[in-house]
Amino acid sequence: MSRPRSGAGAAGAVDPLTPTVRPDAVDPSYGVGPDLDAGVRGDPLAAWSARKDSYRLVSPANRRRLTVIVVGTGLAGSGAAATLGRLGYRVECFTLHDAARRAHSVAAQGGINAARARKVDGDTLRRFITDTIKGGDFRAREADVVRLAAESGRVIDHMQAIGAPFAREYGGQLATRSFGGVQVSRTYYTRGETGQQLEVACAAALQEQVAAGSVRLHTRTEMLDLIVADGRAQGIVTRDLLSGRIRAWTGHAVVLATGGYGSVYHYSTLAMASNATATWRAHLAGAAFASPSYVQFHPTALPVSSHWQSKTTLMSESLRNDGRIWVPARPGDERAPGDIPETERDYYLERRYPAFGNLTPRDVASRNARERIEAGHGVGPLRNSVYLDFRDSLERLGRPTIAARYGNLFSMYRDATGEDPYEVPMRIAPGAHFTMGGLWVDFNQMTTIPGLFVGGEASNNYHGANRLGANSLLSACVDGWFTLPLAVPDYLAPLVGSSCLEESGPEAGLAVERARARVDRLLAVGGTRRPVWFHRRLGEILYAGVGVSRTEEGLRRALEQVRALRAEFWADVRVVGGEHRLNQELERAGRVADFLELAELMVLDALDRRESAGAHFREEFSAGGEARRDDVAWRTVSAWHTLDDGTRIRRSVPLGFSLVALQERDYR
Repeated sequence: MSRPRSGAGAAGAVDPLTPTVRPDAVDPSYGVGPDLDAGVRGDPLAAWSARKDSYRLVSPANRRRLTVIVVGTGLAGSGAAATLGRLGYRVECFTLHDAARRAHSVAAQGGINAARARKVDGDTLRRFITDTIKGGDFRAREADVVRLAAESGRVIDHMQAIGAPFAREYGGQLATRSFGGVQVSRTYYTRGETGQQLEVACAAALQEQVAAGSVRLHTRTEMLDLIVADGRAQGIVTRDLLSGRIRAWTGHAVVLATGGYGSVYHYSTLAMASNATATWRAHLAGAAFASPSYVQFHPTALPVSSHWQSKTTLMSESLRNDGRIWVPARPGDERAPGDIPETERDYYLERRYPAFGNLTPRDVASRNARERIEAGHGVGPLRNSVYLDFRDSLERLGRPTIAARYGNLFSMYRDATGEDPYEVPMRIAPGAHFTMGGLWVDFNQMTTIPGLFVGGEASNNYHGANRLGANSLLSACVDGWFTLPLAVPDYLAPLVGSSCLEESGPEAGLAVERARARVDRLLAVGGTRRPVWFHRRLGEILYAGVGVSRTEEGLRRALEQVRALRAEFWADVRVVGGEHRLNQELERAGRVADFLELAELMVLDALDRRESAGAHFREEFSAGGEARRDDVAWRTVSAWHTLDDGTRIRRSVPLGFSLVALQERDYR
């Protein structure tokens, strides 16, 4: 196969619809397989409307005979479970939390986008599509982005109808604000707790169906494996986190809505319980994993202050509307921020990107912050952060206005740091946050395993190489409420009259024994180091090798280190306690074991993709600190399979662009 042209420019003479070449492998541990087809036909603007018209239906009398398993109760999972239950299907819904509303969707703060164009600021449906495609650096499918935009208005109306208390203007109209990567105001919000309020509303809708008897909710239950029989997904294996019981559950289709894998970095903005086990076990069962190296580092996370802390804390991107980001112009300046005069401050985003200023996309903001910190301009006790300063906004707008917009965020910052952001600038730094990669899905949100559907951050299809702020909540809601409830019945229609796989059948039994054997293996190692030690060490390797910036040398070193750490884990991990009880060490050990396997694929994908695109920034493929795509060789989504012997196969999904012209992404 042809080699990619090193550093081929994004703005070159490239046919936006011509299939690209397929680059060779760069490591003997993987090969190159045939292309995948996402099933999108014709005009991407009309594709979603046409697909809805062509979906097969299931009559109400037949729905109660069909069982759908939904794993996860965030915005995507609770939306899918509640809607399918209301439609009349039997739904078995699982969450590892003690209540559905504790899903990690609650952590999103700043808002949710919608192309409703209610303000006279030039926003349109096409502009939403353009912003999202460009923000993702032309590595997302156009038709999927069109669906995201087209359903966005319905999402806001629906969320408002089921109880989300969106902020309002004085006259009663829903309020909006701006987020990074756009020049309009399309983000709807509830102060700094939008995800929490949307999750509460969605969980309430789910509980309504639980009370009605159409959904059975299983709390404190973790998925350990996927049951595949006759070439299709027909169930899952779970472990009861209180009793330790491992058992099979079967259904006609399975929906995974278990979130992203950013917590593989240990220091991340994700909850401590967030993990990749459900999606990774599905991958090992045959589902392709797409673009695992596409990881977003949020520019407004709190900096790490101690080697021993358990995670980082997110501060909403919405703060960049009124806060100004700066560092001391002189490297190593140890003066307090209030003692540094205006002329000795470097507002580097405003200087480098005057058109967007502090509202550049997250990958751009994080990359520039990391560059300033590494150049010696970092601030704080560990010199590992930059300032986010509200001095000018407080003078211009007054404290009551700032408090109304961000009061809970300011309180959270004060609680976490002991510093008052009304008096001194916040200190922020890039932190692992969102994963654009995930299980590969076609236009119906179905994986390469028939009957296995994915929604929300667990899938890969909307955001390309970089997600725009406030599109995460939107994509989860679009999947859960408006896509999966149509796509899943289309798959179920030919299965009317068929029974579920027997839970005691050979395929289910084999999956249960596989899960039990893995638990036994973890308990039998009897080493000297706790699982968290390996997780922390893995995070150090990934931040250094697959962080905000990457190099071939660093990636090859990280690949060797991850493989060595994985071997050390299985030789020296110590899991105390037993399996037939609540055992959080055992839970952590299983999740870290999966992280170690996933991490190797992440490094391989980053090493394999010889270009810079969005959050995947290879220093060898850049110019003047800006990413340089290779649209000849890499205008594709990479979808990976892992074979039984551990060999990987990279498949490609070509991307065409007819709505948004291929161009160099420029926010200057």
